[in-house]
Amino acid sequence: MKRPRCVLLPGISIFRLVLISCVFLCSIPRGFSSKAVTLGSIQISNTHEFLAGKPTIYFYCRGEKKIILPDVKEKHFFYTFRGKESWQPLTELTDNKCKRCGLYEMDSIKSDDVFDEWELCLDDFVDGKSIHFKEEEFNATFICEECRAAADAGITSGSKSVSVDNKMHVVLVIVISALVSVIAAAGTVGAYRYWQKRKREQEQARFLKLFEDGDDIEDELGLGQI
Repeated sequence: MKRPRCVLLPGISIFRLVLISCVFLCSIPRGFSSKAVTLGSIQISNTHEFLAGKPTIYFYCRGEKKIILPDVKEKHFFYTFRGKESWQPLTELTDNKCKRCGLYEMDSIKSDDVFDEWELCLDDFVDGKSIHFKEEEFNATFICEECRAAADAGITSGSKSVSVDNKMHVVLVIVISALVSVIAAAGTVGAYRYWQKRKREQEQARFLKLFEDGDDIEDELGLGQI
């Protein structure tokens, strides 16, 4: 039997094919991560920089770049966004990993002022939305559509795992109960048979003893010599 051979196009080597594949894959445009977090709305209740006329507000996650919110300048004004602004998304979340993030105001003299810092996690998003509120500071809504899908998948996976565990537990209980029943039935039958055997042995022994006693009586009466 002949082995199938790999046929290459004329004039194209394996190295060239690999190179062409790499170039093709690298040329595919990459969009945002499937778990990109954007800002849906925000309302600040306080500003900390008294010398500047308009504050500079930014969002920041530890280890990442600062995302300046260029439109957020006025207190008590409700800002809404479409998630397609040039400075969006704010950050990207990964599975089973939270990020330490916060809202800040730049300060020209001392360190930047903190509105609030918190752990941003996938579980924070319900129906793709997460609302974070800090009294007398700000109220913001964060959007992550795919975080909802990831959370639902995690819940579904967890439910399936619990369901499988419950089924295995039920099967195990049934098997153990069946084994106990079989062992109990076998023990009962064995005990009954042993009792019958002992009873027969006792009856045989009693019967033989009656014969022996009868012979002794005949000997004493001299009936055996007649």
